[in-house]
Amino acid sequence: MSVDLSDGHPDMDYEEHRRTYRGFLIGTQVLVAFVVILLIGMAFFLV
Repeated sequence: MSVDLSDGHPDMDYEEHRRTYRGFLIGTQVLVAFVVILLIGMAFFLV
């Protein structure tokens, strides 16, 4: 995805914003994978 930041506010740190959003997406993916593995483990060991 390409975003034109040429009209952005000069005080906005866009690189830090991108890094934070990327970390949020990675953290969300890891959490979803953990929950899926946990549910599969519960289905296997508790039933």
